[in-house]
Amino acid sequence: MTQRIFLSREPVRAAIAGAVSMAVAMGLGRFFYTPALPGMMSGLGLDAADAGIIAAANFAGYLAGAVLAAYGWAAGHERRLAIGALLASVLLLLAMGLLSGVAGLSVVRFFAGLASAFAMIFTTGIVLSIGLRHGDPGVQRVHFSGVGIGMAVSALLVYLLSLVDFAAIAAWRVDWLAGALLGAIGLAVVVWLLPRPEGHASSLREPPIAWTRPLAALTLSYGLFGIGYVVTATFIVAIAREGAESPLLECLTWLLTGIAAAISLVAWKPAERRYGTAAAYLAAILVETVGVAATVLLPFPWSALVGGVLLGITFIVITAYGLQLGRMLASESPRRVLALMTAAFGGGQIIGPLGAGILAARTGSYVLPSLAAAGILLLAASITALGGALSIKSR
Repeated sequence: MTQRIFLSREPVRAAIAGAVSMAVAMGLGRFFYTPALPGMMSGLGLDAADAGIIAAANFAGYLAGAVLAAYGWAAGHERRLAIGALLASVLLLLAMGLLSGVAGLSVVRFFAGLASAFAMIFTTGIVLSIGLRHGDPGVQRVHFSGVGIGMAVSALLVYLLSLVDFAAIAAWRVDWLAGALLGAIGLAVVVWLLPRPEGHASSLREPPIAWTRPLAALTLSYGLFGIGYVVTATFIVAIAREGAESPLLECLTWLLTGIAAAISLVAWKPAERRYGTAAAYLAAILVETVGVAATVLLPFPWSALVGGVLLGITFIVITAYGLQLGRMLASESPRRVLALMTAAFGGGQIIGPLGAGILAARTGSYVLPSLAAAGILLLAASITALGGALSIKSR
């Protein structure tokens, strides 16, 4: 009876549904590729350039989804679109376990990126609106923690499956099929718990965004962040395998990344409360810069472990705070600014893995692409500081 009352509260239902949705759409639909990648590279004979092409296709789909979601056609249909996108994510996880060629896998990852963008934007719009309406900041923290939870669960899943000898089917295929099954369970939870947005609020058409210098600087830095973080987010498990082919170490690297991501918003809350959202956003970019460089500068295995933790503790924070700042600067057009900032982020993600994959294939290591990514993150921090974004007051 207590549980039923607890789950009947709209903010609690929204927070749990949001976390599970983000775990499925992002932790699995987007980031399952990272722990599954080493097995795919060895099983299919892919090099870093091939892996970068497949990853970039996913981010191209994410960009397309973000751009499409920026328009008013979705008004009043957010919940149906969010659930439909999650269903597509599950089916596309399944498809990854059935295909082999770079072209086919790239097509699947493109549509998976589109689906994850729709799920993220429409679910986030519903969940954060409910949190704001009830004055409950905990809703946002729980919602975005789902990404890290999904990542951590995927790390454990891939490791546990590596302990089983699948004679009749390649192990990496089993990984994707199991991920699809896990995603289907999460989809059922979201269908049950995700509240319906208020009809009069969701049907309103938003005005065009009024661009200001701080908003332009924030959007540019957010796009550069997309380039800088995605190199490590895509290849860190492959980097761990390069150092020592150990399924346990690969699991631990991604598991720690996911756990750090899941607790990151709580961990950064004191800094945000004391210094403001904009300052915390800038500080998180700087910490991530150190983490990306650490993946290739520290001795192994600390390079993978420390780099993973610093990536996890920052990238959700940067994502959430960046979108929060965007909503502050374009309060009359929250869905438009959410979608367009996500588009800038998605554009950066296309460039990142393509460039990193080519550089890694030509140089034979991830050192140069990782250091370049750290430099791009440092540029993002500079634009944030010099573009007036720090003048944004939290509210």
